[in-house]
Amino acid sequence: MVIQRWQSVLLLIAVVLMGCFTFLSLGQLQTTDFSFNFTTCGLYPEGESTGITATPINTWYFFAVSILSAIIPFIAIFSFKNMRLQKRLCMLTLILLVCVIAIGALIGYQTFDGSSIQWSSWVCAPFISMVSICMAYNRINSDYRLLRDSERIR
Repeated sequence: MVIQRWQSVLLLIAVVLMGCFTFLSLGQLQTTDFSFNFTTCGLYPEGESTGITATPINTWYFFAVSILSAIIPFIAIFSFKNMRLQKRLCMLTLILLVCVIAIGALIGYQTFDGSSIQWSSWVCAPFISMVSICMAYNRINSDYRLLRDSERIR
């Protein structure tokens, strides 16, 4: 017997938010010479150059951690028959989300000295995903306790 209600919706919210976070622009990084578009794949120069060329900076490690934080909750949705695995996947996702936040902040603030960054609203997605994953984890625990108690009564 498996009870699977709201945790699937909460996990799906986390999947959608982190998918959008992974593939959309996270902000603009302004240096004295260039403006860079900041995505999880890297920093790409924008606009016309004034004789000085800027090379894109690839951040595939940030992309990999970000896409994993979207794929693992998607797998957790379909592992509803094994609640222990589902709880472990939620905990792994929380760890990955903390890594995504830390890597994003380090890249945004430490890449260029004397630069300023303007974040987009998608930067809130990992934080909202963390709340969603925590709520799903609590729902999985309550369903686990409910099933354990019903088994004990039988």
